[in-house]
Amino acid sequence: MTHRSFLPFFALLFWFTAHAQSPYKPWMIGEFAKQNAANPVLDARNTSTFACPVRKETVRWEEKDVFNPAVVVRKGKIHMIYRAEDTVGKHAGTSRLGLATSTDGLHFKRRPQPVFYPDNDAMKQYEWEGGCEDPRIVESPGRVYVMTYTSYDGDKARLCVATSRNLINWKKQGLAFDDLKYRNEWSKSGSIVCKRIGSRIVAQKINGKYWMYWGDQPQLYCASSPDLIHWTPVETPNGKLYAVAERRKEKHDSRLLEPGPPALITPNGIVLLYNGMNLPKDGDPNLPEGTYAAGQLLFDANDPTKLIDRSETYFMKPDQPYEIVGQVNNVCFIEGLVPYKGRWFLYYGTADSKIAVATAEIKP
Repeated sequence: MTHRSFLPFFALLFWFTAHAQSPYKPWMIGEFAKQNAANPVLDARNTSTFACPVRKETVRWEEKDVFNPAVVVRKGKIHMIYRAEDTVGKHAGTSRLGLATSTDGLHFKRRPQPVFYPDNDAMKQYEWEGGCEDPRIVESPGRVYVMTYTSYDGDKARLCVATSRNLINWKKQGLAFDDLKYRNEWSKSGSIVCKRIGSRIVAQKINGKYWMYWGDQPQLYCASSPDLIHWTPVETPNGKLYAVAERRKEKHDSRLLEPGPPALITPNGIVLLYNGMNLPKDGDPNLPEGTYAAGQLLFDANDPTKLIDRSETYFMKPDQPYEIVGQVNNVCFIEGLVPYKGRWFLYYGTADSKIAVATAEIKP
């Protein structure tokens, strides 16, 4: 037997080894590669000032940390709405939302002042002084931008909705769950089910309703809406929140699941990229305590509450210095995803301190 006859065998062995190690299933979005040469693409800046209408003083509104961004493509540019913290107040920083734009997805130019923030308005009771956190943005079929965000009053997080036509001027629409039962319950992280239309991510009705995944608990929840503004959580027959996915032992999501970017309708079903938090005692022993790593979930395209499949493990974890050490250590928190110039751009917060990006080819 000649050495040449071994070549097909070794080629096949290499193929199986490479694919056995891949965390990606055929239905998943990706494979993503971190853009380490450009990362982090945004970090804190102590020269940006803002006249806070509530505090009635000038603050360095993005001095402490910037993280957890939403992104959309508008007029040929990536527009990023990102969370920024100052260093003032009893909660060690109030969160406001800034806006930055890019023509290559890697280098951003930011506006000097925030575009969304706590004010002396009807939402102040929910937003002060913790602030406005963790946006996700989609377009309505009528080309209105719909943003879900978390208000934090220092005690409780509540999922809220705002709308805009230009990403600069926003109208606060109030609590997503504005009924007596859920108004004062902890809620956050709203990922609305969408369809990709070119470079746009557009909310899509299923069975006559819009749908949204939400929560940061051991269970993942779902809600529906007639108008993208007013949302009703899906409940069990006995009136409890209905869990559409749950944490897993011996996995990276052993403590909780939290939605990432807006969920996408694909030929295989609804794909939701999500964040999982690890507890080593009953989770992944190879990940540090509290690690946030990213996975993917697949739901039925005709029934957003029906889980079909999920990634076996994470496809992204903290492994860079700025992901491992920061305000909160060991965090890759995915939150913004857009198709741009033939690639997916996935933006994420690193250690609750900076913003980074990973890219992937868009599959046909």
